[in-house]
Amino acid sequence: MTSEITYAEVSFKNESKSSGTKSEPPEEKTSPQRSNFSFSKVLFPLLTLLLLLAISFFIAFIKKDWSCCPNNWKSFSLNCYFISTESKNWTESEKNCSGMKAHLLVINSKDEQDFISKELDKKAAYYMGLSDPEGTRDWQWVDQTPYNKSATFWHQGEPSSPDERCVILNARSTKWGWNDVPCEPVQRSICKMMKIFI
Repeated sequence: MTSEITYAEVSFKNESKSSGTKSEPPEEKTSPQRSNFSFSKVLFPLLTLLLLLAISFFIAFIKKDWSCCPNNWKSFSLNCYFISTESKNWTESEKNCSGMKAHLLVINSKDEQDFISKELDKKAAYYMGLSDPEGTRDWQWVDQTPYNKSATFWHQGEPSSPDERCVILNARSTKWGWNDVPCEPVQRSICKMMKIFI
């Protein structure tokens, strides 16, 4: 009995190192588009959020730090104050303030009253933007702010006369307060305007 032997030629792509030929590493199946897509899905919203935060901080910084008052005006909160050393009657004082794009002083809080009082000469009196045009004790602010009786700083016994239709800020002893007076005598005055935002 004879046996047949058949030889077949077989070649392998991945040859062993022992054969003396250089082998290449197997190809990795990766999808670069897929990994970049996942990365951009996370990165884009994060960058957008950071950009919005940066813009918000920039705007807040400008509003806070890039506001100013004209030369020789005092700054408090969102307002500027000009303390005049010239003496005029109430009407002329208000015209003087209007000419500077301001109005006579309107006081809205105790903090504001305390701030402005510290800046004044105790020997002088200053017209404010409060008046009673009809003599009916219907007090009106020049900027149309409603008159609030609970936020007033009248000296004791004031207002004292319906014939005194304008208001000054003056010191009695060491305490500053409001006093109703006739509108014709000349006094110093205080102008107020909102800060300028750049």
